[in-house]
Amino acid sequence: MHIPPSRQQLIQRFSLQQPAAYHRESLKRLDHLQDQTLRKAAVLIGFVERENGLNVLFTKRAAHLKHHPGQVSFPGGKYELEDGSLRATALRETHEEIGVFAQQIEIFGQMPELPTISQFSVTPYLAFIDANYFAEIDHNEVESVFEVPVEIVLDPKHLYSDTFCVKQQHHRVFAINYQGQFIWGMTAQIIHALQNHIMHQC
Repeated sequence: MHIPPSRQQLIQRFSLQQPAAYHRESLKRLDHLQDQTLRKAAVLIGFVERENGLNVLFTKRAAHLKHHPGQVSFPGGKYELEDGSLRATALRETHEEIGVFAQQIEIFGQMPELPTISQFSVTPYLAFIDANYFAEIDHNEVESVFEVPVEIVLDPKHLYSDTFCVKQQHHRVFAINYQGQFIWGMTAQIIHALQNHIMHQC
């Protein structure tokens, strides 16, 4: 039986250990990007403490966006020079997209950079978000905000994967389907790496 980690266990596992790498097969389709300059970006994996345990916060991107329209994602976006750091990017973008202030966010770890098909190099930051946050959504970027119990997000039984062949190369795709919300692509790839890291630390 899968037992979800507590707040303290998450802090210990991601503060003291190098997170697990991303699945190699799922990165193959991006090999051609290695010779190109990828734009830096950051996302925030926000854990929210509720009475029944931890939840993970997700956004659904607006349908009119150029990159990944309508997809479920973590809040975040591209690095701006005035940010000074990718950590600051994750905090700024979270506030701009869903109205959560930096003072309500406690970052405790980060994942490796992940290249994306849209030519970004994304660094995920792990954080706890104050349970009393109020989501003030910027509908130019985000359609909605929702939370998923950590026992769903971090349980490998809920993460589906499949392979497909393009140009004689096999690629692996991950996905979670929760109450009509379909989480896939880069977001599910990050979740897979999170699950691997937690299992390796148990």
